[in-house]
Amino acid sequence: MRFILRRLGFYCAAFAVALTLNFFIPRLMPGDPAATLFVSLRGRMSQQSLDAMRAAYGFDGSLWDQFVAYVFRLMHGDLGVSTVNFPQPASEMLLYAAGWTLFLVGVATLLSFAVGIVFGMLAAWRRGSFFDTLFTPVNVMLNAFTPAVVALLLLYGFALQLEWFPLGRAYDIDLEPGWNMAFIASVLYHSVLPLASLVIIAIGGWHLSMRNTMINLLNEDYITLARAKGLSGRRILFRYAARNAMLPQITSLALTFGFVLGGALITEVVFNYPGLGKFTLAAIEKRDYAFIQGQLLFLTVTVLLANLIADVLNLLLDPRLRDRSELA
Repeated sequence: MRFILRRLGFYCAAFAVALTLNFFIPRLMPGDPAATLFVSLRGRMSQQSLDAMRAAYGFDGSLWDQFVAYVFRLMHGDLGVSTVNFPQPASEMLLYAAGWTLFLVGVATLLSFAVGIVFGMLAAWRRGSFFDTLFTPVNVMLNAFTPAVVALLLLYGFALQLEWFPLGRAYDIDLEPGWNMAFIASVLYHSVLPLASLVIIAIGGWHLSMRNTMINLLNEDYITLARAKGLSGRRILFRYAARNAMLPQITSLALTFGFVLGGALITEVVFNYPGLGKFTLAAIEKRDYAFIQGQLLFLTVTVLLANLIADVLNLLLDPRLRDRSELA
């Protein structure tokens, strides 16, 4: 329990630092959203309107006054007004885009993790076999590809040439969003190519990580002892080798999930997918500070939560950590 409380204290301090940086970093950029709008209107805005716009965006008063007002609004769940879709609250845009990103990147992460771990486990257990010789170099090669190349190749081959899949968007524009079979089927159909572009690249990383960890563990004395005692290969593989090799993979998975809400910028732009990556790019171009700050806040919270979950899982799965935490 003391270990968890210490970690909670550390993450709360990290959140406070991230919150402060989240406020000041966008303001280090020259100009502000109201000034950007003023320039885009070529000066056809009165000074009173400009001042009112600055107040609406939270840019009136000193920097300290703005920071206090920012923290106060955050405590009430108010992330501010979006510049891109004025006067829509930035929180509504974030929640809308986060749902699509969570689905796309979350499913891609789980699929690539499951397939990559199984591939890595089998490649290590059958090291030097046909499976290892074929799939390990192939996955290494795919892992070296950039997301833009894979996404564009899939879009060109399967959407433009073969016309098996749609060119973009998250669902058929003629359908009304809702929990019905037609809409769900459309979402799944439109997600095939974006998901494939993410999974193809990510499998290699999980494959190599699991394979290397397993190979090191298979040379440990307790594995040799298990073989000498005549235990079955299946039992040694799953109970002794794979179980211990999964510990660092779980930590990596938790950290990866922490960055899920960072979005998949290139994939979302190529497939015109309405996720956080695509919205964030538009927000940076338009100086939409409210959305950028909200996005960074979302990312900070999910990364810290993912780290905390990884700490708890490692504590539950590894008895050595439990012993150390009790002694500390």
